[in-house]
Amino acid sequence: MKFAKVTERLNGLGSEKWAVHIEGKRRASLGEPMIFLSIGEPDAPPPVAILDEANRQMRSGRLRYADGRGEANTRRALARLYTRQTGRTIGEDQFIFLPGTQTALYAAMMAVVEVGDEVLMADPYYATYEGVIAAAGGIPVPIKVDPDHGFHLKAADLEKWITPKTRALLMNTPSNPTGAVFTRSEIEKIGKVCEKHDLWIISDEVYATMTYGNTVFSSPFDVPELEKRTIVVSSISKSHALPGFRCGWIAASRDFCDACAPVTETMLFGSQQFLEDAMAFALDNHFPEIDAMKQNYEKRARALVKALEHSSKVSARMPEGGMFVMVDVRKTGLSGEDFARRLLSEENVVTMPGESFGAGGAGHLRVALTVSVEEITEACKRIARLAERI
Repeated sequence: MKFAKVTERLNGLGSEKWAVHIEGKRRASLGEPMIFLSIGEPDAPPPVAILDEANRQMRSGRLRYADGRGEANTRRALARLYTRQTGRTIGEDQFIFLPGTQTALYAAMMAVVEVGDEVLMADPYYATYEGVIAAAGGIPVPIKVDPDHGFHLKAADLEKWITPKTRALLMNTPSNPTGAVFTRSEIEKIGKVCEKHDLWIISDEVYATMTYGNTVFSSPFDVPELEKRTIVVSSISKSHALPGFRCGWIAASRDFCDACAPVTETMLFGSQQFLEDAMAFALDNHFPEIDAMKQNYEKRARALVKALEHSSKVSARMPEGGMFVMVDVRKTGLSGEDFARRLLSEENVVTMPGESFGAGGAGHLRVALTVSVEEITEACKRIARLAERI
């Protein structure tokens, strides 16, 4: 039987990147005690009030077919959120509700990328980016960023990679895996390059609420001149510790949403009304549990950096945002892949090799901040111990 070419384009871009995590889960199922630092799934429980709202709406009968673009109350809540964020009026017709950031990203790519188009992205990049670009027939073009300068993409470096085939820039701020957060100034400079070459900006902002220290989140959607070319994808999976709700969205211009709606409606015509109601409630309210979760992530990141500061072989820098830290193992002479596999087999610590996130992640591990300070500190002792043995 013959398969569609998309299956060939996606070959090798799926679960292979999570091979170390999968092996760690297998060993844990056999009873081996493992420390998992591999997957970015919030360990904190979500605010009870949001769960209560979902339950209340479900029991009230909000179980029918939903609006294909998202329930009106959900899109109004999103409009209020982005009006506050941008400082200008954003309409409810500038949103499409979708089941999570990944689906929103896929829809955005399908709406703007043709076969053979190039999509630029900072390298390291999130593990599924190559796949969503390739699924639309596009060509991912990684631009290596310097780990010794915080993994920040510079506008001048971006412009060097633009060709007549370039269609879009895929941004991620705060970044998974690097923790880099674009400043407003960086975004404006990058935006000018995209305006000059008439490029779309697809901005993955799922970690927007998680910045640390004096770092301030900024989006290309905040810049009035960039609104028409910016497509934001996000969700409440990380911000409200609700990955299982599958509540995400696209925020963009009215023209984009009108053009993209038929694409999304072929994928999923409507979602669960009661979950959309719960998301609207989540976006409209403030929860102390969320503040505590963010503070915990920052505390864990600082503990990790401190636990490795005396090692001569491995190091880590404080992320500007997100829920991951990149651990630099280059001085050991091993690749991130080899180090992660030895760490798994010799020290029972499960991480993600930096190479799972592109060549720019080589010689690094991505560590998720989803366990206690005590477990992170113990894991760092084992990381340093392995590094000293090499």
